[in-house]
Amino acid sequence: MTLPKTPPFRLVGKRALVAGGSRGIGLGCAVALAEAGAHVIVAARGAVQVQAAVDEMTLAGFSAEALVLDVTDIVAVRDAFDAHGPIDILVNSAGLARHSPALETSPEDFDAVSDINIKAAYFLAQTAAKQMVGRGGSIIQISSQMGHVGGVDRAVYCGTKHAVEGMTKAMAIEWGPERIRVNTICPTFILTELTKATFDDPEKRAWIEGKIKLPRVGQVEDIMGACLFLAADASALVTGTSILVDGGWTAG
Repeated sequence: MTLPKTPPFRLVGKRALVAGGSRGIGLGCAVALAEAGAHVIVAARGAVQVQAAVDEMTLAGFSAEALVLDVTDIVAVRDAFDAHGPIDILVNSAGLARHSPALETSPEDFDAVSDINIKAAYFLAQTAAKQMVGRGGSIIQISSQMGHVGGVDRAVYCGTKHAVEGMTKAMAIEWGPERIRVNTICPTFILTELTKATFDDPEKRAWIEGKIKLPRVGQVEDIMGACLFLAADASALVTGTSILVDGGWTAG
């Protein structure tokens, strides 16, 4: 008998780009990939914050570099991939939420959220995939549990995340023959700097805790394992799907 061997979770020799990687979930993903041995390009709009993140990562012994990048600038995205490629792993954690009742949504808010959550996500994936043709790779979109359900005051946000789920499936079908895997991670509410105000509101926190079936709220660390799994050969047959890290929110 020959025993099966667990596929590797190590990423030594791989190059990863994490968009929106200077804080929160994106930073957690960047650290997870770097811990596994990848060289990680941490990309974000804020020069000071992205450099601070990279400084901490390199101080911890990881291989990382900073990239100031606005993901809505498609030309800049393409130039960045040309300059820093080839990329084996793309994690897109850049996103925007502007919540309001659907009757009060402004065209400006609709466009701002859509430009980052749909258009930028689409062309980031496209640009990464062009480098992965003939080589294979993994594209990971940080989506949301709201890409699978609805939510009050979240019509625009939910719409954009449902769109990410749809385009991920279509891209996975098209790019599968090139060994390019495309998946999403769908977190519940994760406690970060950006969500602190929500968690500090007793009514909103009670709503969140009432929907999550496990007896705690989400932490950045809860996303890191899912990101590493989808980036590594351990998930070599996983594409066109989503990993729901939602504490049971969407279970019912």
